[in-house]
Amino acid sequence: MTSVESPSPSVGALGAPVPLARALSAGASRLDAIARGEPFQGEIHAEVAREKSILEIDRFSLWYGSKQVLFNLSMIIPRGKVTAIIGPSGCGKSTLIRCINRMNDLIESVRTEGDIRLDGTSVFDSKVDVTEIRKRAGMVFQKPNPFPMSIFENVVYPLRIRGVRDRTVLTEVCERSLRAAALWDEVKNNLQQSALQLSGGQQQRLCIARALAGDPEVLLLDEPCSALDPIATNKIEDLIRELVGPYTIVIVTHNMQQAARVSDYTALLYLGRLIEYGPTREIFSAPHLPETEAYVTGRFG
Repeated sequence: MTSVESPSPSVGALGAPVPLARALSAGASRLDAIARGEPFQGEIHAEVAREKSILEIDRFSLWYGSKQVLFNLSMIIPRGKVTAIIGPSGCGKSTLIRCINRMNDLIESVRTEGDIRLDGTSVFDSKVDVTEIRKRAGMVFQKPNPFPMSIFENVVYPLRIRGVRDRTVLTEVCERSLRAAALWDEVKNNLQQSALQLSGGQQQRLCIARALAGDPEVLLLDEPCSALDPIATNKIEDLIRELVGPYTIVIVTHNMQQAARVSDYTALLYLGRLIEYGPTREIFSAPHLPETEAYVTGRFG
């Protein structure tokens, strides 16, 4: 769990401290330049580059019709870690993670350039089975979306669509997934109850269990706690830390404290560009760029 400290003074190119006001002014000028569409080279910390990756985002850009929303993004997602993606509303966070399992294919006007590779395989390869990609990279959305069926059938749905009918297998996967999602003890005696009768927090953990039942390599969490109360949020955050290791987790969040609590690495996006990406402890206590310092301390965004 990462502790958040006060940001250290910004550092100039030669390592000398830069007055905070001047650093933030320089950062604001660069943010203005980004808003004008000028090129920007983001900062990726050396520790990120040393990690073994499961996802590689390679010079990736995306357009909705004529509007470009992601600009030449290049970054890796470390295997077996939690990576938080932060940034102001509309900066492309959700769009980016929806590209990983090709959810944006459902939008007719989308066009992309560059590549995203999952364990070395391009998710956009014409030979790739999109259903298989979505199995390998399961997604949990901002608002819980249980299906209008029983708790049991919600969890085993990924197996049903693959043709699994063996009741023993379904039962074992259901229990294992609900245990992994920290929900088993709350629902084990009511598996035939409608999932729609669960509380919001329980529904979100059910959606995580459903994603886990597909045996994913990566879990994509798009603001999974934004619609939940603090108690339910704490349970989801505890669950994220329990799942990391066997699973790689990418979480989009507007909650700076949440990013600091649950993630190993944090990437800041702004207007579709990668600003800074590094270990969470550094992003929140000693960021390299004044733009990052301004964002995590609430000076912009």
